[in-house]
Amino acid sequence: MKTFKSILEFQKHFNSEGKCREYLEQQRWSGTPACPFCGSLNVCRFTNGKIFKCREKQCRSKFSATVGTIYENTKIPLTKWFLATYILAVHSKGISSLQLATWLGVTQKTAWHLNHRIRQMLTNNAPELLEGIVEVDESYIGGKESNKHAHKRTVKGGTGNKTMVIGAVERGGKVKTKVIPKTDIANINQTLEEFVKVDSIMVTDEHHAYNKVHLTYTHRTINHREKEYVRKEEDFLIHTNNIEGFWNILKKQINGIHHSVSAKHLQRYCNESAFRYNRRKIFQDERFANALSNCHGTLKYKVLTAEK
Repeated sequence: MKTFKSILEFQKHFNSEGKCREYLEQQRWSGTPACPFCGSLNVCRFTNGKIFKCREKQCRSKFSATVGTIYENTKIPLTKWFLATYILAVHSKGISSLQLATWLGVTQKTAWHLNHRIRQMLTNNAPELLEGIVEVDESYIGGKESNKHAHKRTVKGGTGNKTMVIGAVERGGKVKTKVIPKTDIANINQTLEEFVKVDSIMVTDEHHAYNKVHLTYTHRTINHREKEYVRKEEDFLIHTNNIEGFWNILKKQINGIHHSVSAKHLQRYCNESAFRYNRRKIFQDERFANALSNCHGTLKYKVLTAEK
């Protein structure tokens, strides 16, 4: 696949449904179509070029490249899907549903649904754990209490009703995030076990929720309350600058582009930001290809709008 220097080059390349479908087939099947129902490679292509049929007697299913993906049964052209996917995968702060609706020529409601379905593609489902020196920190996402009407304020100062997110970043490597109900020892320990390899060196601030981290990891703390932000110990630096840098990126995305997000959908916004952060060293076309390779599954509008 060619390297795109601009969004205009991307649009010129994927300027037809045929080109998009051909690329999707290549990404899903590497040139050898497989039945999404039984997995058989014994399939044939219909003359229209879009539909396949499984030749296995026990299956005989008809399918296309979009079956079983986020694009299944969509009424939106793949050219628009690809453009939206490219924007979310490569743009430093993503894009609002209002702006995307203008660019694609669709309604804001359609663009909002499309945005969240693409964020589903940007979710990292890989099981690999962070290791080495890992910085861990928690952040609180939500509007400032001082910006709310007086009758809507929950507390004076503090975190109010903000949503809590814990993040871990491997020095020079990837970041992982998780929305948690409460910043306490139980939630922190469970999340860190999902994120970080045992016996790694973990650097945190002085928050009491990290009090039992030393039982599983080599634990080092930096005391922000005492205005300590970095110190040298042994042959490495003790600080949480990298994970704090990621929080800065995430908050700029949420506050600058979306202005506010609900707690229900926050994890997807975190996944979107982490996707771009984890691929900051690769070319834009590779980011797009990575996103497209994770297009399996679906996300119905009813599920998105249902109450928790």
